[in-house]
Amino acid sequence: MDRQTHERLFDLTGRVAIVTGGTRGIGRSLAEGLVLAGASVVVASRKPDACKETEGHLCSVLGGQAMGVSAHMGELDQVSALVHATVDRFGGVDIVVNNAANALALPVGEFTPGAWAKSFDVNLRGPVFLVQEALPHLKQSGHASVINVISVGAFMFAQGEAMYAAGKAALLSMTRAMAATYAPFGIRVNALAPGTTDTDMVRNTGPESVAAMSTASHLGRLANPDEMVGPALLLASDAGSYVTGQVLVADGGLFPH
Repeated sequence: MDRQTHERLFDLTGRVAIVTGGTRGIGRSLAEGLVLAGASVVVASRKPDACKETEGHLCSVLGGQAMGVSAHMGELDQVSALVHATVDRFGGVDIVVNNAANALALPVGEFTPGAWAKSFDVNLRGPVFLVQEALPHLKQSGHASVINVISVGAFMFAQGEAMYAAGKAALLSMTRAMAATYAPFGIRVNALAPGTTDTDMVRNTGPESVAAMSTASHLGRLANPDEMVGPALLLASDAGSYVTGQVLVADGGLFPH
């Protein structure tokens, strides 16, 4: 390897990324990491104010090129509008990070059709159709990468969070199908599976639950959202150019593989 190639392994200059759920938690950290690596980043969230604030942070504080777009991943017309807004502003799409998630929790045996639809629309249908909507632009990229943020919960039993875990497991299956289907077009598709991370979603489970989760992994602590940036950059950049159809587990040793 020569020095120039080495120095550009994680360089995303000139590439355009969409990050859903990009205004807080893991999504915000990933958006920051992509901007700092040189990408132009579009963050999507249901909340317009959060989109505006995050756009300002990425541009004014980090000195990047960014745009916030209010979009609900459960509404397919808004998913389509997100891609169109990205292309109108930055001219294409090179990276899609499906991070937005619905953490709706109901015990097994107490599901409702409405809750089921709400969960799977955001956690599975939205990500699949976002990639499908972006597909013509990804085919033109030359460096296309899709990262589906799932969860280590996809591999574990989850009585209270079964809908969430099932949606993430299904998204992993779709990741592998997409990787095989889109490989001839030079599009890589991988999954990132974080373990228990210090986010609002985790904190909302209550202090006792957080304390139990904090000590469950080998490392004995919650992950900081910023600790997902390195794994994501590997999957998004040329450093991972021969990686597709895989799941990168960053869980502190929570789940034995």
